[in-house]
Amino acid sequence: MAGALLAHMLTQRSVALQGGTWLARPRALAPFSLTDTEGRSVGNDALRGHATLVYFGFTSCPDVCPATLATLRELRSRTPLADLRMWFVTVDPDRDTPQALRDYLGAFGPGFVGLRAAPAALPALLHDFSAFAGKREQPGGAYGVDHSATLFLVDGHAQLIAVFSPPLQAQVIDADLRTLAAEHRL
Repeated sequence: MAGALLAHMLTQRSVALQGGTWLARPRALAPFSLTDTEGRSVGNDALRGHATLVYFGFTSCPDVCPATLATLRELRSRTPLADLRMWFVTVDPDRDTPQALRDYLGAFGPGFVGLRAAPAALPALLHDFSAFAGKREQPGGAYGVDHSATLFLVDGHAQLIAVFSPPLQAQVIDADLRTLAAEHRL
């Protein structure tokens, strides 16, 4: 059995993507617990059975987040994957209430799942995805949040399999998703 597994791992072909980077070794995510905008607990099991694009952002982001969500809205209209999920995980859980997430994501249309981690749990989740976020103090006690602009693709086995870095383009990500579906990688 171990020999068959090793042979499979050694013969698994890499997948050439146009806009993303295929991870040669899919990476299982550490157990996590998030809360959706309805107060329900969401963990690793929610990733099983379908592909999910995960994006870390925040509702008062002035530029990158709205541009990324607009790209994902366009992607949703193109993709052949009817069960593709799109998760928006806030990196500002202190300000991004469930209602703020619902309102913000609603402006981009249906199909986005807004999620929050407990502030103490967010750093471990970010680390597991190889993402980052950090508060940047501003005059008057306000703050901004610097964060990754990367889009993460998780397969139906709850494994991180690809990353997409800016500039993000819906038609390029769509082509990559079609390639991955044709290769039976999703």
